[in-house]
Amino acid sequence: MEISTQPLGIQQTLLRSARHTAFTAAYLTLLILAGCSDGESTVQQTPPPEVAVAKPLVKEITEWDEYTGRLEAIESVAVRARVRGYLESVHFRDGAMIKRGDLLFVIDSRPYQAALDEANARLTRARVQLDLAETDLARAQNLFEQNAISEEELDQRTQGRKGAAAEVQAAEAAVRRAELDLAWTKVRAPISGRISRRLVTKGNLINGGLAGGTLLTTIVSMDPIYVYFTANEQDLLHYMRLARAGERPSSRTTPNPVRLQLADEEGYPHRGHMNFVDNQMDESTGTIQGRAIFKNPGFLFVPGVFARLLLKGRGPYEAMLIPDAAVSADQATRFVYVIDKNNKVQRRDVVLGRWVDDRLRIIEDGLKPDDQIITDGLMRVQIGAPVTSEMTTIKDPGTNVMATAE
Repeated sequence: MEISTQPLGIQQTLLRSARHTAFTAAYLTLLILAGCSDGESTVQQTPPPEVAVAKPLVKEITEWDEYTGRLEAIESVAVRARVRGYLESVHFRDGAMIKRGDLLFVIDSRPYQAALDEANARLTRARVQLDLAETDLARAQNLFEQNAISEEELDQRTQGRKGAAAEVQAAEAAVRRAELDLAWTKVRAPISGRISRRLVTKGNLINGGLAGGTLLTTIVSMDPIYVYFTANEQDLLHYMRLARAGERPSSRTTPNPVRLQLADEEGYPHRGHMNFVDNQMDESTGTIQGRAIFKNPGFLFVPGVFARLLLKGRGPYEAMLIPDAAVSADQATRFVYVIDKNNKVQRRDVVLGRWVDDRLRIIEDGLKPDDQIITDGLMRVQIGAPVTSEMTTIKDPGTNVMATAE
């Protein structure tokens, strides 16, 4: 047995010191363990962010190209006087709809009626001279058979008959010309359509003739009506390549559909088709002219008015559509967030196509039909971090889907 040589007070002091040190160390250890436990529980208690995901909508669509055009009448006539004279009367209301053959103006016809009477009198005299020449020729032929007159005299009678016949023809032509002049004193509508205002009023002297005739008014046809527009070189080449690939026939040979809306309309409610493409590019503008035709039974379309057009382009074909709100941008790159099989966020760079229904975008490249795209909650995700996903569906825009350019 070993006996301590230290005093009892010192031993008690050392024992209390050792107990205090051990207690302190244990307390610190517990604090450290408690801190670590709190940190781990904090991380575990923060749940992954909730996001909405959806698979791309696969839909058959048709691409439409947008243009600005101008309405133009199929027929437009400047009504001019063909004979000279005083304007006697006007027989239409300014701006009215008229039909072909309607009486518009009347020019004083008395001088032309007198000219026709004179031409008829000349014709009558020419016919009398022809009858006389034919009688003389018949008598001369009988006398020549009896050797009573010479062959030279017979020839003179024959030529006299031919001259008289020519005079009749000339007189008949003069009558027809006088009849035309008399008819032209009544100016009639050459086409059906809407007439402009009268440019000459009653009582004025107007000039006639093929050149320099007085302009009386104008008429434009209303139904159907043309729409002219221009396309650039890239569009022309695009359509040519589609035609070669068999994806869209050329508008030169096929009446491809066209839709139209006026300045106060939406949704392109009017339907027409192509009926002309020019044969060459305009070098000064680098464009080529096209033309569509539309029915206009209510005369809503007015020549000279601007309109917006949609011309059928590529399609129909199947495309992948996603909401435009799901697309993010990084400088010149567009991308979307998708979740993998572990519910972790991944980035996919995509190539965007056209708009559909003003809210969906066509994805040309970068996605597969089975990819799950994050459509809502984009600000709460981080690449590689887990998320809690709720599957949704992209609203189908319905039938007759159109894709338009940005």
